[in-house]
Amino acid sequence: MTHLAPQSGAKPRPCRLPAFAVIILGVFSFIVSGCSDTAGKDAVANNIKPNSGEAGEIADPLPEPPAASKAVGLKFLGRYRHGTRKKSTAEICAFDTDSKRLFVVDGERVAVDILDITNPSEPQLFKSVDLAELGSKPNSITAKGGVIAAALSSDPKQEPGLVVFLSPAGEVLKTVHVGPEPDMLTISPDGHWLITANEGEATKDYTRNPEGSVSLIDLTDGVAAVTDASVVHIDFTAYNDKSKLPSGVRVFGKNATPAQDFEPEYIAVSPDSKTAWVSLQEANAFAIIDLETSKLVDLVPLGYKDHSLPENAFDASNKDKKIQLRTWPVKGMYQPDAIYSFEVDGTAYVITADEGDHRDFDGFSEKARVGDLKLDPKKFPNAKELQSPKALGRLMVTSSNGDADGDGLYEEIYCFGGRSFSIRSAEGQLIYNNGNEFERIIANRFPKSFNADHESNDLDDRSDNKGPEPEGLVVGMFEGRPVAFIGMERHSGIMIYDLTNPKQPVFCDYVITRDFDKSTKKPEAGDLGPEGLTFIPADVSPTGKPLLAVSYEISGTTALFEVVSNTTTEKQGQSLE
Repeated sequence: MTHLAPQSGAKPRPCRLPAFAVIILGVFSFIVSGCSDTAGKDAVANNIKPNSGEAGEIADPLPEPPAASKAVGLKFLGRYRHGTRKKSTAEICAFDTDSKRLFVVDGERVAVDILDITNPSEPQLFKSVDLAELGSKPNSITAKGGVIAAALSSDPKQEPGLVVFLSPAGEVLKTVHVGPEPDMLTISPDGHWLITANEGEATKDYTRNPEGSVSLIDLTDGVAAVTDASVVHIDFTAYNDKSKLPSGVRVFGKNATPAQDFEPEYIAVSPDSKTAWVSLQEANAFAIIDLETSKLVDLVPLGYKDHSLPENAFDASNKDKKIQLRTWPVKGMYQPDAIYSFEVDGTAYVITADEGDHRDFDGFSEKARVGDLKLDPKKFPNAKELQSPKALGRLMVTSSNGDADGDGLYEEIYCFGGRSFSIRSAEGQLIYNNGNEFERIIANRFPKSFNADHESNDLDDRSDNKGPEPEGLVVGMFEGRPVAFIGMERHSGIMIYDLTNPKQPVFCDYVITRDFDKSTKKPEAGDLGPEGLTFIPADVSPTGKPLLAVSYEISGTTALFEVVSNTTTEKQGQSLE
């Protein structure tokens, strides 16, 4: 068995900036370790306290993992390769508890692959279901108790989309129409509702922009009873009266009403199945739906992350080819992709992967670099220095926010995503954000491939654009505690956090099955671009042990891991064989 070992690297020298620059957060001592009880104490990211631009004392190491009895890790078991790279993807996966099969969406082949994971060390293809005749692209899949459903966009995708119900054996049972471009779907914990997030993106020329929506499908009488007429559609037209629009919710699309501008991305359902939260990624907001009344009840702006604070320092440039975590006069829009609800002591919380996203169409684009903006000299007297490519100039930002008075000069700078995860209350208030821990962890363990892309091994490649880019996540109960597994889309690893205390989650491990010494164009590179994560509890697992299934979009692979206490797992670096 071969193992992928973390990269090593020399400790960088402290960097001193001129007086105009923002505060230096950290200088890292790059060491290689796992997160087992014996190795976890070595996994330290050194943080330099700001001191008027001068290097300070080493402080604030990364949180140590819990004691061995509470630590959580992953043991790689096996993988299935869905096809050749570029001709096959593995986007979202779902586990059916009745058949014990794993269902994986392959958008490139317009198919659903059904995997037999009876032996997760050697997953086998049970059947591949061709969906090409039904829609243009399958976007997501969900499964619960023998009910399997996939979401398909139409062609063109501005037309109503489809939910396709499959049997555990892969037979198409029926289709029903939902809103345009269903991007994600899920089944409520009680099995009552199937819910779709209908993104409804505009055409490339931005001349046709359908309304985003959420569709509710009642499953209480079984799939056989479902018809188009029974689907409940929830829209956002109430907010077309902008006097009702909460401050901080972004509406910026070209000639778009709020109902057109909102593009539902992901859905989380409360453990009691009474509430659904819908991420409106581009709008930087949540919609809250009361499932007992099937009504939209609230719209919550998510606010902004202050990157001038030391705990939120980040690397903003891909041109210096260095690890440079600094504070900047920038506000980050959380803009979550995946969201998930969990419960601690009877209280529901929502955890979010703060990926970030932008609109970039032929007919309308908000993408800009800080170096492209005309900064207000009163707010940014050091604009020339800030806009240097090796400073802030390369950072990808929005041109749709920041010029409040419309004079063409930007008083504020807003970037996409938080490079983090957040925990929020049921009402959407921020309870916890893990600051810059993702970048600190990756810098510490993988200094030679810090902020690498999933299609390149180059150091610093993604520093100017959302960093490691957390996208997918899932929460599972392990040894009586909620544990979050968060996929770093670009760097391609899985972050693990213990959520026992939602106000202070504890970092456990970073597991990666990617070989940075191999070309990303080759299968030997391992797993690239985690998109979907599914937790399989021990009581329904084919092995009797808790499993994590991860579908990787870029490599077109699905990997299976056993969730273990880190006292029993191998050190950092998992098998690629």
